[in-house]
Amino acid sequence: MILAPSILAADFANLQNEVFMLNASQADWVHVDIMDGVFVPNISFGIPVCEAINRHSTKLLDVHLMIVQPEKYLEAFQKVGAKILTVHYEACPHLHRSIQQIKDLGCLAGVALNPHTPISVLEDIIADLDMVCLMSVNPGFGGQKFIAKTYDKIRKLKTLISENNSSAKIEIDGGVNLENAPKLLQAGADILVAGSVVFGAKNPMEMIANLKKA
Repeated sequence: MILAPSILAADFANLQNEVFMLNASQADWVHVDIMDGVFVPNISFGIPVCEAINRHSTKLLDVHLMIVQPEKYLEAFQKVGAKILTVHYEACPHLHRSIQQIKDLGCLAGVALNPHTPISVLEDIIADLDMVCLMSVNPGFGGQKFIAKTYDKIRKLKTLISENNSSAKIEIDGGVNLENAPKLLQAGADILVAGSVVFGAKNPMEMIANLKKA
């Protein structure tokens, strides 16, 4: 299992030390949520902050673009350290072109689906993907309640991946905690994004270690 703590839930006034904590932890990746206030009803941070995180991080940067017209910014985020670039199906009218652009930049390519978006929309592109990020909350804010329908979507996605001989990994983003982590992995998830449960814990490093045992 790959664990990707979401820096969105970190203390922004103490971001360098939060990154150092992740460096010293059992976390595998750092999940960076980029929000524009248009595609989602919140604004997080952009290219300069991503560059600063990358400068201090020893972990792979998993950059999740919750923005409109992400194709305009793919190269910029690759230049500041993104190793994985995930765009939203709902924000990409020319999804195949965006995926090819990501791959041409030398990054792993991911597609995120909002909770209401069916797995079937990926049928014609699943073989080209490195990762599918299933949103298990509505994107835009941290700390939301996990949507239980996600378990069924994981199983359907696992079948689609298998039927198309795809190597895509399944990432779950939203409401992950110690209770549902084992169930998500059992259903077929490969990567768990954890935000509030990590950075809201009294001992974040211990919480990361406990999630890794799930």
